[in-house]
Amino acid sequence: MSTREEAQNLARRLHAYAGGPDVVRKAAARELGRHAPDEAVRLVHALQALSREGWTPATCVLSAAMAALGLEPQSLPPLQVLEDSAGAQELPEVTALFTRAPARQELDRRAAAKADARLFTQPLGHLKQQARLTRDPDELARLAAVSDPSVVRNALINPRLTEPLVVRMAARRPARPEPLVEIWKNPRWSTRHAVRRALVFNPYLPPEVGVKIVPLLNAADLEELARDNGVHAALRSQAALLLGRKGPQGSADGGAT
Repeated sequence: MSTREEAQNLARRLHAYAGGPDVVRKAAARELGRHAPDEAVRLVHALQALSREGWTPATCVLSAAMAALGLEPQSLPPLQVLEDSAGAQELPEVTALFTRAPARQELDRRAAAKADARLFTQPLGHLKQQARLTRDPDELARLAAVSDPSVVRNALINPRLTEPLVVRMAARRPARPEPLVEIWKNPRWSTRHAVRRALVFNPYLPPEVGVKIVPLLNAADLEELARDNGVHAALRSQAALLLGRKGPQGSADGGAT
């Protein structure tokens, strides 16, 4: 069986899972973890290619595979081994997923804490509870701007939270990286196209997260990202690579194995 056929079978199995994004992400990690590193990276490469071709099962489960690489390392071969294998097999679309670099811009932690202190005098426990339970949209909007990731984590599960507010949270500048990563981790909101766009175009997002969002974007988003000098160079290069242009390692996108 070819790698492409194995990837199609994997996509069909994951697409049939019920239980939400968390369940599918963990299943994707287990499935990839059953393979040798060389095979696992070829499957990821093939899933990306099938998704770019518009094949629905792959398009639906690719986000789970991308999230698994960032959130389920315990179920996978060592990430460095996967990265080395992708490099040895000249699969730059997969190698890009293991980018580790500082964000293009970063808000100083002390400056962020001072800004929070000017807005709120209540203890952290109270802010977390309010973020999770408040029914006041104005208060929720204020709490969503806190730099402490635990407050943001609670705001993200508030049933009154709306997509436009999450998009504003994801696009917030300047920002600490931790709240942005919390948005990416959230299974309810990280699947929304507008939220993904806001995150990946935010120069305060760590590139190691951004590179796992880029393969989920559509062609128009990739075109825009490849031209945007405000984002990290790794994301621009990755977008160009996925569009079939010369990537950072001098290779053109060649589709599924």
